[in-house]
Amino acid sequence: MIISQTPLRVSFTGGGTDLPAYCDRAEGRVLSAAIDKYIHVIVQERFDDQIHVNYAKRKEVVASVDEVQHPLAREAMRLAGMTGGFEVTTLADIPSEGSGLGSSSSLTVGYLNAFHSFMGRQVDAETLARQACEIEIGRMRKPIGRQDQYIAAYGGVRFLRFRRGGRVEVEGVCADTKVLRELENGLLLYFSGKTRRADDLLAEQGRRMKSNRKAMDGIRALADEARAALESGDADGVGRALDRNWKLKRSLAPGMSDPDIDAFYAKAKRRGALGGKVTGAGGGGFFLLYAPALKRAGLRAALKDHRELPIALEPDGSKIIFNQKRRIWK
Repeated sequence: MIISQTPLRVSFTGGGTDLPAYCDRAEGRVLSAAIDKYIHVIVQERFDDQIHVNYAKRKEVVASVDEVQHPLAREAMRLAGMTGGFEVTTLADIPSEGSGLGSSSSLTVGYLNAFHSFMGRQVDAETLARQACEIEIGRMRKPIGRQDQYIAAYGGVRFLRFRRGGRVEVEGVCADTKVLRELENGLLLYFSGKTRRADDLLAEQGRRMKSNRKAMDGIRALADEARAALESGDADGVGRALDRNWKLKRSLAPGMSDPDIDAFYAKAKRRGALGGKVTGAGGGGFFLLYAPALKRAGLRAALKDHRELPIALEPDGSKIIFNQKRRIWK
């Protein structure tokens, strides 16, 4: 049995500059962090040659990889060279559809890590991220960027640079432990009560990239600003950058926000949040807030009717947490 554990993520600033429509013309930059919410992929050898795929409320039993209906699982199996005689099950800490926490890419990275390990290979974070991008962007033609695959594979708090042609550079953030702990303690994540299809919003954002260029350049600059704040010891600076990032982001395309989301954020700001944003593409999923130490208790009390998901920063990317292969005689 092989079990991979892959973190979800929250992105702070720079989101959208990883889309090809932007970074093929200018360098994209995103400040992002893995969190302690995970997708687990379990692969177990079977006595027969069938393939069993278990996910959400569905179970597939097929004779070959080509028959697998789940596209992420199928393409990860193909890349890893899987054939038959195994069962794969996925477990997620949160519902995987429309969360805005990068669950689709985390799942793809987790599949790849588990399948490669099942085949007796150890692969590095760069390989996992690059192959996940190949699956989601190259094979499935999703209108998405590359930030989610890379933060899922690498983990930690990362500054990501997106170059022309799909090249990604992953940099650590030189912030001391005290500042990262302050950042972690100041993050509050609330479920908006709504889910949405990220692909539709991202496709529309890509189509509007030319007219939104000034706003996107501002969003990119905020990634530099938030990183600089962390590296200078100012965790609250990330909160202020989040606020300006959200004001720019919500103007990019219809559906980024709605009256309910706007009302929630206005209430959070009145009760002490320095900034926040809808995670992921926008329109629903989770809302990330940042509040300074003296405001957190009052903010939580004001938002007690909303569901909070407690989070911590996760230093590790996708990893194998259990590896015990036993020989089944056939």
